[in-house]
Amino acid sequence: MSADPLHRAGAHPRTPTNPPPSGSGTSAIEVRRSTRRRRTVSAYREGDRTVVLIPARMSEAEERRWVSVMLDKLAAQESKRVLGDAELAERAERLSGQYFEGRARPASVRWVTNQNTRWGSCTPSEGSIRLSHRLQGMPEYVVDYVLLHELAHLLVPGHGPRFWRLLEAYPRTERARGYLEGVVAADRLPHVPGARNE
Repeated sequence: MSADPLHRAGAHPRTPTNPPPSGSGTSAIEVRRSTRRRRTVSAYREGDRTVVLIPARMSEAEERRWVSVMLDKLAAQESKRVLGDAELAERAERLSGQYFEGRARPASVRWVTNQNTRWGSCTPSEGSIRLSHRLQGMPEYVVDYVLLHELAHLLVPGHGPRFWRLLEAYPRTERARGYLEGVVAADRLPHVPGARNE
């Protein structure tokens, strides 16, 4: 018997056609209903998909509410997790395979603490990619975007039309750019005089 949860007795998979909520950062959601599950709801990432496990008796409205709750919960957990250099390199390899057919092959990918005005940098002649430590703790889709941006520089050095066409393959490009622009804008906001944490 298969260990795949889709093939277990009492599991009723269903994939809603609704797009994920705006803050979710995922491209696909699969809801799996189970007659064995009474009250608990859980969720996990499976590749580029989010799987939400719910009791079979839940209404459509409850399902929508719980999917939204679980997506927010996963996003919060992921934003706290910090990838090490080895995980960052593995992530770059996976992203290159997924979006660039594996053509972007960096020799090294690592975090650095000396980039305070850039999110990342790439030296195509050496095949090295460096990401600013300021990205640590940001949502995974933002880190993925910056990694893809730097991976694209291994294929196209400048920021011309060919470069931006490569990044069009990543569905969260605009959202990630908006997030980073918001961070930059927030850093420029003046501190409110007299506001103290007491």
